[in-house]
Amino acid sequence: MKNVVIGFLGTQLDMGKRRKWRPSVDLCMHDDFPVDRLELLYDEKFSRLAHGVARDIGAGSPETEVLLRRMDLRDPWDFQEVYGKLFDFAGEYGFDEDRERYHVHLTTGTHVAQICWFLLTESRHVPARLVQTGPPRGEDAAHGTLDVIDLDLSKYNALQQRFDLAALEYNALLKGGIDTRNAPFNDLIERIELVATSSDAPMLLMGATGTGKTELATRIYELKLQRRRLKGRLVQVQCGTLRGEGAMAALFGHRRGVMGGAGADRRGLLREADGGALFLDDIDELGLDEQAMILQAVETGRYMAVGSDQESTSRFHLIASAGRDLAAMVAEGRFRPDLYARLNTWSFRLPPLRDRREDIEPNIEYELARAERVLGMRVGFNADAAQRYQRFARDPSNRWPGNFRDLGASILRLCTLAPRGRITLAMVEHEIATLADQWAGVERDSDTDLVTALLGDGAARIDAFDLAQLATVIRTCRNAASLSDAGRRLFAVSRLEKSSRNDADRLRKYLDRFDLTWDIVKN
Repeated sequence: MKNVVIGFLGTQLDMGKRRKWRPSVDLCMHDDFPVDRLELLYDEKFSRLAHGVARDIGAGSPETEVLLRRMDLRDPWDFQEVYGKLFDFAGEYGFDEDRERYHVHLTTGTHVAQICWFLLTESRHVPARLVQTGPPRGEDAAHGTLDVIDLDLSKYNALQQRFDLAALEYNALLKGGIDTRNAPFNDLIERIELVATSSDAPMLLMGATGTGKTELATRIYELKLQRRRLKGRLVQVQCGTLRGEGAMAALFGHRRGVMGGAGADRRGLLREADGGALFLDDIDELGLDEQAMILQAVETGRYMAVGSDQESTSRFHLIASAGRDLAAMVAEGRFRPDLYARLNTWSFRLPPLRDRREDIEPNIEYELARAERVLGMRVGFNADAAQRYQRFARDPSNRWPGNFRDLGASILRLCTLAPRGRITLAMVEHEIATLADQWAGVERDSDTDLVTALLGDGAARIDAFDLAQLATVIRTCRNAASLSDAGRRLFAVSRLEKSSRNDADRLRKYLDRFDLTWDIVKN
């Protein structure tokens, strides 16, 4: 690999006024540290000195390529200016760690520049090690000293604001640019950003269908790619499609002719993910046999292709998603505890739309923009239509069972049918009726199962009207923080007409009609 060094021109030291020692020149004269390329950052005011240093390096070390990069600084002691220039330099630089090994020369430049180099290498905006040089020790020494150092950079807290701004950019990436307002969700995104940028351990994304697990996995990959924690592609595996021997061939690949036919060797999805990320979507859909197949590959990066007698390797960052509770599946014997333990290093549960009502408005704007890209035209709500749709969307009685997937489909329908690019109140009323019919069909089939799980045979003695109402109450309780919270959600309208607004007592009495309590329903 080529040895590349990046550093500032020493405006004083490189003139040779100290013991005739010139650090940028001497850096390239060490037999045990060959420099294939030196990239020297210089200010236009010192152009003559920079070209003189380049000529002297060429005379003493002709195998070293010297690239002069102009970087003008109004004040080389100004933290904000120096860090900003180096931050932009790092962003535009095409680092190629497969072919080149990078170092930063700390000896030249101001102390401010040194601290900025520390921060940039610590955060891997510059994927380099640090090099410190010094003057010759003793009169007989031919060259100065050279040390590759690895300092504890955590103590350097200067320019924290710049890092905070970068963190906000990363958070915005993970949120798809949506200005979310739900505090628990924003806290969750901050934790995911910290983990994604500092850890290569598996990440497990949990949540109901439509909560955005697949989109978030893609954005985590993009963030890790930006931070140079990986450089390969993202390979998505829909685990519900993996069954039996075909699953082995899909994951691990197979030798020619093994699976029938005379086709060529197949690399397999794990091989495709080498150096990148493997996203196991809906891992809770894997059978026990398939779980066992993938566990060793996840843990060791080693596996055998079908029909091969040679071991293959693949190193990848693992992201998995699950719509069901894996811990409960482990207890029921439907998920391997060793695989669950491997996946559960970092687990994040995405909240449903009904728990993020304050995020509905910015998500409507996001879905309108996405519909514009799909349809090729701009569509907007009339004022009364927007008020009606948002009031409906935020209503606690509307559960949005498909979560953001339901919201996206609803907005796309409205945009597609909008005459002259305007969504009218009549269209919104029709869409609300459509959603109500869809949701009734989804929940109708599950109401009996939900109530039967609590009441057993007693569910058969409940009228269909009461059964649907009780199922709604049970779902609300299970998604509420307390009995009072559930009461407020269930009686949001009727409570305004009552002089006594003890929602918890009303709910308690309702549950008592079916011999149910808060604790029974929650468990």
